[in-house]
Amino acid sequence: MAGDSVTMYSLSTCSHCKSVKRLLDECTIQYEFTDVDLLKGKERTAILEDVKKFNPNCSFPTIIIGEKVIVGYKEQEIKEALGLK
Repeated sequence: MAGDSVTMYSLSTCSHCKSVKRLLDECTIQYEFTDVDLLKGKERTAILEDVKKFNPNCSFPTIIIGEKVIVGYKEQEIKEALGLK
C-alpha cells in the first residue's frame, strides 16, 4: 500500500458500504468516506460528478485506493489493493 490514500463514496443505508467500512476498520486502515445520500444541493451534485469520474455507473460503494478503483464489496480485491493477504 505504501501510503496510498483510501477514499470511499458510500450511502448511509447501503449494506455493502457498511461491510467495506467494517473491513477497513478491522484492518486498521485509515480512510475517508462520504455518505453521498446525506449531502444536499450543490455539494451532492459535485460529489456525484467526482464519483462518475471513477465509476461512470455511479454505484456504491466506490472505493479508491491509490490509483485503483474498486466498485462494490470485493473483499479479496480490496485486501490485495491494500497490500494485505
